[in-house]
Parts: sequence; C-alpha cells; structure tokens
Amino acid sequence: MKRRNVIVGLSAFAGAVAFPALLAAQPTPDQLLAAGALPEKSFGAEDAPVTVIEYASLTCPHCRTFHVNVWPEFKKKYVDTGQVRFIMREFPFDPRASAGFMLARCSGDDKWYATIDLLYRSQDNWARVSDGTAALKSLMGMTGMDTARFESCLQDQALLEQVAAVAEAGKSFGVDSTPTFFVNGEMRKGALSLEQFSEIIDPLVAEGKQ
Repeated sequence: MKRRNVIVGLSAFAGAVAFPALLAAQPTPDQLLAAGALPEKSFGAEDAPVTVIEYASLTCPHCRTFHVNVWPEFKKKYVDTGQVRFIMREFPFDPRASAGFMLARCSGDDKWYATIDLLYRSQDNWARVSDGTAALKSLMGMTGMDTARFESCLQDQALLEQVAAVAEAGKSFGVDSTPTFFVNGEMRKGALSLEQFSEIIDPLVAEGKQ
C-alpha cells in the first residue's frame, strides 16, 4: 500500500469483507503469544490462568457490539479479578480501520484505549460517511491531536506496515472474520455474549486452580 493511500482510501465506503484463512491447523499458544510487529495492548495479569486474544476491526459493527455491550462487564468479571489476561490486536478490513488503529497508536499509551473506545462508540460518524478524513480529524481533535500530528500519523508508512503485519499474522492463524477470539489458544468467532464467554472460561479457571 502506497503512503498516500491511507488518507485517500478514507473517502471510500468502509465495508467489511472476509479474508481467506491461510492456516487450517490450530496455532499453538506459543505461536499466538510470540512477539509481533507492534507492542501488545493487553489488560490484566500476565500470569492469569486464561488468556483471551481478540482480533478486531474498528469498522466492524460486531466488534463494536462486543466492545460496547460485552467488554465492560467481561473486564469487571474476569480481567479485574485476575482470571483473564485480555489482548487486543489489529485486524483492519479496510483503509479506515487501518487509519483508526494508526491514530490510536499515535495517541500514545496513555490515550490509546480512550481513542479505541471513542472510535468504536462513534463508528457510524466516521466509518460509513462520505468524507472519512474530515470525520476522523474532527474526532481526533477531541483527544487533543492537532492537524499536523493527524496527517503525520496517517503518512507513517512504517506504522501502516506494522498494523498490516499484525493482521497478516492473524490470517496465518486462521483469522478470516472479526471479531475472532482465541481463548487459551482455541479459536472462537463472533461477538460472543458474556454468558457464552463464561461457559468457555469458567471451566478453564477452575482447572487452573486444581
């Protein structure tokens, strides 16, 4: 992808499409947790008995559903109690999602999550409007990012390639839709409810206590 395409591509409709899975075999936990192109964005204790990895796209309505409706209670029940380490990874389906992830990274560690949260909650205002650049610039202004920093971030070819590399690694693990979760290495697709997660996680937590 050429450098200018990140911004130019924001004018296109950000529809989600599925990537073909490149790996039929289930990846091992070590493969899943190997260092990637970008530092991990994780929540919870590193020694938690359960690790959940999410591959998501910021323009994906199902990812927004999980983030807004499930994640707060999931975090309260499992992450804040030390039972789950949760890792969020970039899997953009389109230039707008790539741009959103880049802007969140450019916001710095202290504003990264707040930016992700803002982009999910305002998804309809930037992901599916005619002028995505103007919409994103306006939103990022709310975080304190000025125009110069906004444009510099979206022209950062190295960062674009790093975001793409995270997604490519996900595809090599068999990810072809979002959200896709790996719970202690086992793939689960779709915006699972808290109840569905509990059915998967509670036995693993119990097993870890034995």
